[in-house]
Amino acid sequence: MVTEYIWWIAAAILVGVEMMTGTFYLLIVALACVVGGIVAVLGYDAGWQWGLAAVVEVAGTLAIVRWKKRFMAKPKLSNNLDIGQKVSVLEWHEDGTARVSYRGTQWDAILDSAATPRREQMMIMETRGSRLVLGPVPG
Repeated sequence: MVTEYIWWIAAAILVGVEMMTGTFYLLIVALACVVGGIVAVLGYDAGWQWGLAAVVEVAGTLAIVRWKKRFMAKPKLSNNLDIGQKVSVLEWHEDGTARVSYRGTQWDAILDSAATPRREQMMIMETRGSRLVLGPVPG
């Protein structure tokens, strides 16, 4: 009788803590506690309660890891502060290179792909040596 209440109290506390962290892992642990509580209400012993709670925990954790790998894009980390900055294109050359004005001086630049349209305003996608690699300005 007391066992069911412990499962439900643990689940409630974990949901509350999860609301402060936002990681979803504690939500899975809370769900496992709910399953343990349901199994306890059905009258099964502690072995079944802990066993099914553990199965739900492992399955839920694997599901979150799989979901994160599939849908969460990893940001491209760079300590190059030029990336993402806008530049003004002064002139385009026939070979696809450009001369741009950026940080008070002129730079050589190339497009990030041949399909990228040439515009007067472009965005720095990366640097290759002293050349800026340009892409379209979003939006």
